[in-house]
Amino acid sequence: MTTTGAPTPPRFKRSSPRKKSQLISRRLASGKTEAAGSPAALARAPPPAPLEVDAVPPIGRALPREFFEVDALDLAPRLLGKLLRRDEVVLRITEVEAYRPNDSACHGRFGITARTAPVFGPGGHAYVYLCYGLHMMLNVVADMEGVGAAVLIRSCSPVSGLETIQRRRNQQTEKPVLLTGPGKVGQALGLSTDWSNHPLYTPGGLEVLDGPEPEGILVGPRVGIEYASPEHVAAPWRFAIAGTPWISAPKNTLRPR
Repeated sequence: MTTTGAPTPPRFKRSSPRKKSQLISRRLASGKTEAAGSPAALARAPPPAPLEVDAVPPIGRALPREFFEVDALDLAPRLLGKLLRRDEVVLRITEVEAYRPNDSACHGRFGITARTAPVFGPGGHAYVYLCYGLHMMLNVVADMEGVGAAVLIRSCSPVSGLETIQRRRNQQTEKPVLLTGPGKVGQALGLSTDWSNHPLYTPGGLEVLDGPEPEGILVGPRVGIEYASPEHVAAPWRFAIAGTPWISAPKNTLRPR
C-alpha cells in the first residue's frame, strides 16, 4: 500500500570548499566566470568614452625668422593655429588682424616714433603697445625691416598653464571669455611694452611655435577702426579659425574664406 503525502525534496550533493575553489579557478582560467572589477574583467571591458574636449595641439619647434618676413596679409592667416609660449603658459592663436603699409588703420601711418618704432623693425619681432591706458596688445611684426606692418593677436585658446592664465586674468573660468580679446591675451601672457622688439623666433622668453594648420578659416573686416578710410574699414583683413568658440565679438561679420 502506497502512502500519499508531500513529495520528498531532491537532495543535492554539496561540494567541499576545496573542490569549489578548484572549480572557480578553472572557470577563471577559461574566461567563463569573471568577478566584477577583477583584473581579467577590467582587461576585457571596453575603454571609457573619450571626453568631449578640444584636441590639444602638439607643441612644435620655434618658427624661423623667414616665416615672418612676408606681407602681413599673408602672415596673418598663417599664424592661425600657431602657439605662443611664455614660461608655463602656452596659447593657440585663434584670431588675428593684418595691418599693412599705407593702411590708414596701421600705426605705421604715423611714421617712426618712439611708440611705433618696433613696428618698423625686423619681421618676427614683437610689437606691444598700451591701448586706452589699460590693455597690452601683442602684435607680430611682419615683412622686412623698415616696412611698417604687423599682425595683431586678437584671441587665443589655452593649451597649458591654465592656473597662471586665470591668476593673471583674475578670472576663475575655463570659458572663451578668458582669452577672446587682444587685451586679454596680453594680460594672460603677462606682457608689458618692455617686450617690444623681442625676437619671437629665439628660444626662451616669448616665442611663436609651430602648430597644426586649421581646417577652415573665417574672414571679415577688422574691429574698432572706424577712424580709418572706408576702404580700409571694409577690408576683410581679420582672420579666425572656423568652428572654435575662442573668437572675440563681433562674430556675425565673419564668413568662410
